[in-house]
Amino acid sequence: MIISASYRTDIPAFYADWFVNRFRAGHARVANPYGGRPYAVPLRQGVDGYVFWTRNAQPFRDALRMVRDASFPFVVQYTITGYPRELEASVVATDKAVAAIRALAAEFGPKAVVWRYDPIVATSLTPGDWHVDNVARLADALAGAVDECCTSFATIYRKTTRNMDAAARAHRFAWKDPEAERKRLLLSRLSDVAAARGMALTLCSQTDLLVEGAAAAKCIDAERLMAIGGRPFAFKTKGNRPGCFCAESRDIGDYDTCPHGCVYCYAVGSRDLAKRRQQAHDPQGEFLFPPASES
Repeated sequence: MIISASYRTDIPAFYADWFVNRFRAGHARVANPYGGRPYAVPLRQGVDGYVFWTRNAQPFRDALRMVRDASFPFVVQYTITGYPRELEASVVATDKAVAAIRALAAEFGPKAVVWRYDPIVATSLTPGDWHVDNVARLADALAGAVDECCTSFATIYRKTTRNMDAAARAHRFAWKDPEAERKRLLLSRLSDVAAARGMALTLCSQTDLLVEGAAAAKCIDAERLMAIGGRPFAFKTKGNRPGCFCAESRDIGDYDTCPHGCVYCYAVGSRDLAKRRQQAHDPQGEFLFPPASES
């Protein structure tokens, strides 16, 4: 079993103490995001490895050492986009994030970190040429520390539209969801940029947009975990949505708990709610944030 922590929130940035406590306890309880009963997830027994998702791993370095010292392989899916503050209000500064990735690769090995330039957001602040220049700059800074750049175009849910529209009104920019052919043209340029820096460009859950030089992503990558851990384990591919080639995993996060303030985020409907929930978080609790039935 692979543990995902978490594509629903940034556990390394905001909830490191909780994870350490739950890892030591050997389990976490998880609120069912679809309204069913909460459930327990083992964090040691039967676990083959971990995938951590973050924009800021600095508060989590000791937790990563703890996981390594317990002989569990892990991969850090590390997002750096370098977008204007109008789009992501309070993420860690780009230069600090780059330095953190390089430090992680130096300590845990380059296969332990995957750079996510995700999602691609098309706005008047971030047009196509801007993305190409931005990815080139970031890839130059990360060259040699990572071997993969995972990306995708923003999926426009209703809450995404609401939050993007509000930000566009407040900061006077325009945004759109580009047509497929324009997306493919940009991906072709980005794949060339990545390849020139020794990185593979992978595309998360958007196989209809694949172009030459890009491959379908496996964000929960069992093969990568086995290579890091030096031992095989059984797994099955069980994606979270169409076009997803991730290995089956158990996620221990919760939606509406990440206060980074990215207006395009699929996991946060309201930043104010996310900030309130973070402030109410109990690092000693079994749940990241307990459902009402458990409060």
